[in-house]
Amino acid sequence: MEKDSIAQSLKLFIVLSRAYKAINEHVNKAIQQNGLNPTEFAVLELLYHKGDQPLQQIGGKILLASGSITYVVDKLEQKGLLRRVACPNDRRVTYAQITEEGQALIEEIFPEHAERIDELMSSLTDTEKADAIRLLKKLGLPAGKF
Repeated sequence: MEKDSIAQSLKLFIVLSRAYKAINEHVNKAIQQNGLNPTEFAVLELLYHKGDQPLQQIGGKILLASGSITYVVDKLEQKGLLRRVACPNDRRVTYAQITEEGQALIEEIFPEHAERIDELMSSLTDTEKADAIRLLKKLGLPAGKF
């Protein structure tokens, strides 16, 4: 019986990985058509939806290594899409803040991004989406403890 369980676990891993890869490639291609890479888009989206963020916390919120954040923030700053703002209460903290130009760009491209993702997920009913969310959370929580 254990061999069947292992085989099913391996099959689930492969199917999940392939589904993620296919969806992610499609979404990333569309993001790149707007002159951003996926990480730049993720940072802008975070700032747009959540407001100013300490640079030290951005990586954890978008699943990016902290060393890469400086590079991404530099690129977005060069493009005029965000600015660094010193924290008035703690000199050790610097915030990333979306600029008006960055906000305008996200407001222009995010609705299409959301529609594209909805279209990619449209093979599932709303109930199936809710079930998938619940099951993937159940699957991911123990994995985060390793």
